[in-house]
Amino acid sequence: MTTRERMVEAAFALFDEQGYDATTVEQVVERAGVSRSTFFRAFGSKEDVIFPRHDELQGRIEARLATGTAATVRLAVTEAARLVLEHYVAEGALAHRRYALTRTVPALRDREVAGLLGYQRLFRDRLREWLPGPAADLHAELLAAAVVTAHNVVLRRWLRGDAADPFPEFEDAMEAVFAMTTTWTHDDGGAPARTAVVVVATDRPAGEVAALVERALGAGD
Repeated sequence: MTTRERMVEAAFALFDEQGYDATTVEQVVERAGVSRSTFFRAFGSKEDVIFPRHDELQGRIEARLATGTAATVRLAVTEAARLVLEHYVAEGALAHRRYALTRTVPALRDREVAGLLGYQRLFRDRLREWLPGPAADLHAELLAAAVVTAHNVVLRRWLRGDAADPFPEFEDAMEAVFAMTTTWTHDDGGAPARTAVVVVATDRPAGEVAALVERALGAGD
């Protein structure tokens, strides 16, 4: 166990024993057997002990997105989002302990939300470069929000113990995201996007509905 890991373990043990608010940095360094200077070289505050190294994770996401193109939007975004899920799953029990803690401390929940918005900005800024048309800004914002939201639904299900293996659910979630936004992007290889047809209940005659669908499909030619 590294010094950093020892400090994290000491902090979470104290949070479990006496609560987050009652735990001080002094208690953490004493439990971990390190100095205050060692603690503050690794962490800027007590809050920083709880959260992963977002700057390092964001760097990995940026690096993956940087290899994408307008023709490979789906693959680049999916693999970049998967990096975040892989990181949390690799943390194992620590991720579950963090989840339990952030559910009970509002300040930590706010910090978590701020971190999520950071990831969302990364996706949005890159998508603005890739998505076509005058509505690219809007579509980039919506798609980035959808990707982060879908990822977080899957992650929370795993953290709650509702899914033993989150990765199949993650793939399904990304499929759903791109099914909703297929007209904004292109399939891998630069092929034109497929048309999405949404089926809803209606009282209109079948012939009239068929004519409307045919007209809509023709509008995209």
